[in-house]
Formats: sequence, structure tokens, C-alpha cells
Amino acid sequence: MSNRHLKVSQDQGVHVMELTLPLVVDPTDFDKLNEAIGEATDSAGGERWVLDLRQVEYVGSALLGLLVNLRQRIKSAGGRLVLCGLSDQVTKALQTCSLHNLFTIAPSRAEALKSMRTR
Repeated sequence: MSNRHLKVSQDQGVHVMELTLPLVVDPTDFDKLNEAIGEATDSAGGERWVLDLRQVEYVGSALLGLLVNLRQRIKSAGGRLVLCGLSDQVTKALQTCSLHNLFTIAPSRAEALKSMRTR
């Protein structure tokens, strides 16, 4: 599954979502992104997921809400989520809002995938 801002694939039995968000995101596009993420996780939410944020320039409340909702959706289904590729801005936003402790964060996709295989 993919759309303009989301690409979903598999790597060694782990679902990988790649977000691509420019500095400015149209609210309608963000709604479509939320729907696409919901569709992707509805069928496999209870599995292992990596969210790659290397291509995310936008940092705002909509992104933070998306991350928290995604975490809850996957956790409620019995799955696991690891974030990777966070920019300094995304990291700072998570820390400022005291959300960083909610997530498992890896510096790279390779490290995120490795952590999934070792748990």
C-alpha cells in the first residue's frame, strides 16, 4: 500500500511504514494519510511495525497525534511499534510534549529491524 505520503512494505517479516511529509501539509492530505495508516494497521495491527520518519520535515500537533494514535492502535491489537529516523526537530517535539517515553526509538531502520528480531 502506498500513497503520496505513505509507503508500506515488509522487511524480514516486519511491516515498515515510511512517511514523507514536507514542511507544509494540506489538512485534507493529512486526513487521507490517517485513513491510509488505519487501513494498513487494521489488518495487521497485532504484528511488528517500524515507522521510518527520515523523510518527515513537518513537525506539529497533527504529526504528534498521528504517532500517539498509531501507537495505541498497534498496542491495543497486541503488536509492537518502533520509530526510527527521527530528525532533531521531531525528537525535540516528542520530548517537549513528554511523549518520547511512550515510544521505542531506534536511530536507523536497520537498528529498528534488529530490535524487532531480538525481542
